[in-house]
Amino acid sequence: MGTTITNNPPRPEPKALASTLEQLAARFGNRLITSQAVREQHGHTTTWIPNQPPDGVVMAQDTADIQDVVRICAKNRVPVIAFGTGTSLEGQVNAPAGGIAIDLRDMNKVLAVHAEDLDCVIQPGVTRKALNEHLRDQGLFFPIDPGADASLGGMASTRASGTNAVRYGTMRESVLALKVVRGDGEIITTGTRAKKSSAGYDLTHLFVGAEGTLGVISELTIRLRGIPETIAAGAVSFETVHGACQAVILAIQTGIPVARIELLNAAQVKACNAYSKLTLPETPLLLMEFHGSEIEVGEQSKAFGEIAKDCGGGDFSWTTKPEDRTKLWQARHDAYWSVKALRPGDSIGVVATDVCVPISRLADCVSETEEDLKRLDLLSPIVGHVGDGNFHCSLVCDTNDAGEMARGEEFMHRLVERAQAMDGTCTGEHGIGQGKQKYLKAELGPEAIEAMRALKKALDPLNIFNPGKIVPEA
Repeated sequence: MGTTITNNPPRPEPKALASTLEQLAARFGNRLITSQAVREQHGHTTTWIPNQPPDGVVMAQDTADIQDVVRICAKNRVPVIAFGTGTSLEGQVNAPAGGIAIDLRDMNKVLAVHAEDLDCVIQPGVTRKALNEHLRDQGLFFPIDPGADASLGGMASTRASGTNAVRYGTMRESVLALKVVRGDGEIITTGTRAKKSSAGYDLTHLFVGAEGTLGVISELTIRLRGIPETIAAGAVSFETVHGACQAVILAIQTGIPVARIELLNAAQVKACNAYSKLTLPETPLLLMEFHGSEIEVGEQSKAFGEIAKDCGGGDFSWTTKPEDRTKLWQARHDAYWSVKALRPGDSIGVVATDVCVPISRLADCVSETEEDLKRLDLLSPIVGHVGDGNFHCSLVCDTNDAGEMARGEEFMHRLVERAQAMDGTCTGEHGIGQGKQKYLKAELGPEAIEAMRALKKALDPLNIFNPGKIVPEA
């Protein structure tokens, strides 16, 4: 499935690009890859936007490698695109102006763990699962879970969120400090390991969520948490999506410290049953997780069960067995693939998109979205991190059917407009990238867009860092 992208920055001059590739080859040898297949892998993964591959890929192994790539590219005004694991969904790793992708997968070392301070220092290529495996023996874990086994550098760049956000926050709250390679190849240090600071501008959170448009993250200092004494997962089915959302709203408003709370509408439950071999009732479902002592978890589960019953929910079943919890959450994490399996075919595309609204408007937004899908005769299961008002639609369309594609475009546009009309946002966690630039002006206003352009120009005057992303054309 594709769309028209209007923000296409100019490509570098052929001589400048040739010189860049020649200098990179001399510096990196076979760690510079220019094959078509590898370049396409770094321009397109799970995104729905057409593939725009870079002109070359450098496999970085340390910070000095990043610095040298940036210096060579800056000298020739060639774009630089940082690449983690490629799980972004709005075209963040595409190369609309060509250029060089820096693959950070080999920068995957945990440099230091400070268990007594609940923080660690890592390279950007460390993935979420690898970090938690490293931390397990010390009784610690990193709680941000976007579903995919993303790299921490990529998660910081897209300000990732996920299933645990309702209790533990997002990457914005989890990053203490960064080291970032700026446009001249020098390194900016944005903070320290202190848990708070009033020293100057908050540069750390300027780069968190910048999607690689202001520099390349080369090191992160992040917050950790202690592994809870008891973890209980639960599930409860509802008669309606509205009832499930009302249960979420009441649970948050009454202060029940739910760690995770996920909504699956009936279409998504049906897809998960088929793909993950489950037997869940095919009605709207809430999946939950409670963290704490055994007594706390029991009290939280009981309190939520009572709320669910009042909102039309059925029996609340929960378990503390790790294997049962893993099976339940793996089905949630496989939601995208379960949707793809609903409608096989070479011409079938899945568009994963998200919005986020204030928690009080959640039930209205989800219910109206389901009504829109029926009116437009479209298939789009819904799943969401509804504890913070964020939900996702996985729109399935036949790319050879012009009418269906047009209805799909209308649906996505109306979804964003609906969320913004409810004082929400066009994206709770997928980011802007290329795909949602057209919605920024309506959400933040022209003054905010101009401020973003000014920041971009100040920190990246040559416009080499991931050009064509986030900030719309003037």
